[in-house]
Amino acid sequence: MNYWPGTRMSATLQQSDIRSLPFLHRGKVRDIYAVGDDKLLVVQTDRLSAFDVILPDPIPGKGEVLTTMSNFWLNKLQHVIPNHLTGIAPESVVKTDAERAQVRGRAFVAKKLKPLPIEAIVRGYLIGSGWKDYQRTGTVCGIALPDGLREAEKLPKPLFTPSTKAAVGDHDENISFAQAVELLGEARANEVRDATLALYIEAANYAATKGIIIADTKFEFGVDETGKLYLIDEALTPDSSRFWPADQYHVGSNPPSFDKQFVRDWLEASGWNKRDPAPSIPRDVLQKTADKYREALAKLTGA
Repeated sequence: MNYWPGTRMSATLQQSDIRSLPFLHRGKVRDIYAVGDDKLLVVQTDRLSAFDVILPDPIPGKGEVLTTMSNFWLNKLQHVIPNHLTGIAPESVVKTDAERAQVRGRAFVAKKLKPLPIEAIVRGYLIGSGWKDYQRTGTVCGIALPDGLREAEKLPKPLFTPSTKAAVGDHDENISFAQAVELLGEARANEVRDATLALYIEAANYAATKGIIIADTKFEFGVDETGKLYLIDEALTPDSSRFWPADQYHVGSNPPSFDKQFVRDWLEASGWNKRDPAPSIPRDVLQKTADKYREALAKLTGA
């Protein structure tokens, strides 16, 4: 664990080191350990990825922000679909003070479920790759849209646009709903689409009361041994969503985001080829990003 003196949230965790539990997997942000045969300890580090590459510098306090915000949404939306949280305190499943310090405020104990092989993306506004797709083809991920839409315009209705799940260092690829049916089966694909849209609509309506527009987001789902569907992973955080301040939103331009856009902009301007290894990020860019994450948390949850 490293420290940045003078920051409001100074401890950063680039990589966890839990020796008392079997290590299973290290992703772009999360480190996962086994808790018995049926549960997982998921540690949200301060690692940041951009353009599907893990950056060398952590964002101070990011893992704690993601955990607090994700837990807020999972609890708020559990009436829509059950989720993987168990309610077990992460500190109770590790052994040492050093391990407890690593998981405190930035980890959760989850049910061990079988993840579905897609990312469930929902788009409420025409922005990012969707806007580029529309300019070229008049469609977003193969879904036809009316002529004359402008950048950042609210779509006539939210779109379910699934993608593949890429390994670390590879790129996710958008797929059609027909391809999702091939991967999941028709009944499961319909269930995932319906759950994704219901979660987004409810979350977007709530966020609007807090002055935030959720332009798009992604969810992940898993199933238990009976085939019951659960919402897994994190949900509705600045890592998985595009949050816009409503008072700065204007159709026709890309609004500022409560996310890692500061980092993306710096990387785009740096001339980096978007392949590993990524360049080191200036401290002021990292701090601005951390501030945006915390601002989104405060606006949405009051934390």
